[in-house]
Amino acid sequence: MSASDISDINGDEMDKYSLRGRVFRKIREDILSGKYKDNEELKEVAIGKELGVSRTPVREAFRQLELEGLIKIIPNRGAYVTGIHARDVKDIYMIRSRLEGLCARWACEHISKEQMEEMEEVVYLSEFHASKGHMDQLAELDNRFHTILYESCNSKMLEHTLKDYHQYVWRVRQMTLASSRGNVSNNEHKLIMDAIKAGDKDLAEKLANQHMINAYDNMVKNGLYDLYVDEKPEDNE
Repeated sequence: MSASDISDINGDEMDKYSLRGRVFRKIREDILSGKYKDNEELKEVAIGKELGVSRTPVREAFRQLELEGLIKIIPNRGAYVTGIHARDVKDIYMIRSRLEGLCARWACEHISKEQMEEMEEVVYLSEFHASKGHMDQLAELDNRFHTILYESCNSKMLEHTLKDYHQYVWRVRQMTLASSRGNVSNNEHKLIMDAIKAGDKDLAEKLANQHMINAYDNMVKNGLYDLYVDEKPEDNE
């Protein structure tokens, strides 16, 4: 990775908070993508040099990452990756199932005409790419559908929470979307969209809730535990 991966990260126009935020997001992305392994030590000096910043924003980012449970800071020893485990993925999806249902319910009240039109376009394009086996495009469109849904609920608190959860499981989602789930997932998106368009709050909530349950079940079926070979199968009870 080069400094260009986080463009202009040490630009003079940034205050230290935006700089810290960009450093934090980059390190978090690297942890969630699997670049850093569980229990690997994160070194302030090395990461600062890699990103072209001083130790201060890196140290501040570490504190935020510890609050999110992605690293553990041990006094007089260092910062170590804890990351996202299979049991965390399950927790995330069970929480998301409730929150996405609430999001879909609120979207029935607040989605704009422009957001609905974009959602329809995403579903249409997803059908096309699924038929062609274009899994990279399908994954990007899956992300876009959920982003539109989150933004249309008209709650910055719910939107922020769901976007974070969505990012936490990106690594495993990439793998399992490559299965037949991609086309099935888009069909579920379409049903959710139709319910929102019809203003049917109860149905939209129910469908969005079940969509997350189905996604998690598919992950287990298609290799969730292959990514976390150190975890015991009984975690999936």
